[in-house]
Amino acid sequence: MIFQLDRDMGAEGNLVFSALQDDDGTPRQAAQAIADALIGEIIRGEIAVGDPLPTERDLCVRFDASRPTVREALAMMQLRGYLSGGGGRRPRAASPSLSDVLRGAGGVIREILGDAESIAHLEQTRGFIEIGAVREATIRADNAQIRRIHAAVEANEAAIGTPAFPGTDIAFHRALVSVVDNPIILTLHDLFVSELLARRPPDPDQKAHDRLVFGEHQAIFQAMIDADVVRATDIMEHHMRRSYRSRLFSRRLAAGEGSTERTES
Repeated sequence: MIFQLDRDMGAEGNLVFSALQDDDGTPRQAAQAIADALIGEIIRGEIAVGDPLPTERDLCVRFDASRPTVREALAMMQLRGYLSGGGGRRPRAASPSLSDVLRGAGGVIREILGDAESIAHLEQTRGFIEIGAVREATIRADNAQIRRIHAAVEANEAAIGTPAFPGTDIAFHRALVSVVDNPIILTLHDLFVSELLARRPPDPDQKAHDRLVFGEHQAIFQAMIDADVVRATDIMEHHMRRSYRSRLFSRRLAAGEGSTERTES
C-alpha cells in the first residue's frame, strides 16, 4: 500500500494521506512515500531539526503501514541524512549535509562499481585529491598547519614496525588534505583511505615497508618546507603510484602468484 498526498490539511495541521493500493503492492514504494512525507515535514519546519520523530507505533497508525515498512522508511531517511539516532535511542530529525550524504552513499557506490573496479577508481580519486592537496599545502599552509603535519611525520616515524603505523600513515595524509579546508574533499578522502586501508593485505616485510613509506612522507614534508611545489607533487605522485603497485603485488603474493622479488617504482 502506498500513499497519495491530499491537498487538504488534517484537523491538527498534519498533511492527510489517502491510502492507495499499487498495482504490485510493493512495500518499498510505501516506505518511500512515508519517508518523503516525513522529510517534507522536516524541510518545511513542521518537525524541527533535533526533535524526536513519532514512535514507530504512531507512524504505523498514521500511515496504515506495517512496522517493517515504517522501519524501512526511517532507514531511507537516515541514508538521506534527515534522521539521526540509533543505539536504542529515539530517532530525531536532522538536516543533511553533503558530507553526510557521501558517507551514507559510500557503500552503495562501491557495490555499484564492483570490487576490482571500485579499488581502481578509489585509488585514482585518492591520487587526484592527495596530489592537489600537497600542492595547496606547499603554497599556502600556515605555521600551525605545518606544525600539525610535522607532528604527523614524527608520529609516523615513531610507529615504524608497530601495529600503530597504518593509523599514523592516514593521519599524515589527512593533515595534508585538511589544509585545503574543504569538508567535502576531506570526507571523500576519509571514505576512500579507510576503504583502501581495510583492504590492504599484510606486507611480507612490514618494517621495511614502513620505513619506505615514512621516507616518502619525510621527503614530501621537506619539499613543502622548501616551498618546492613541483618536487612535492612529484614525490606525492610517485608515492601514490608506488603504494598502489605495492598493494597489487601483495595481493598476488598472498594468492601464491608471481615472483617473490619486488621492484619499487
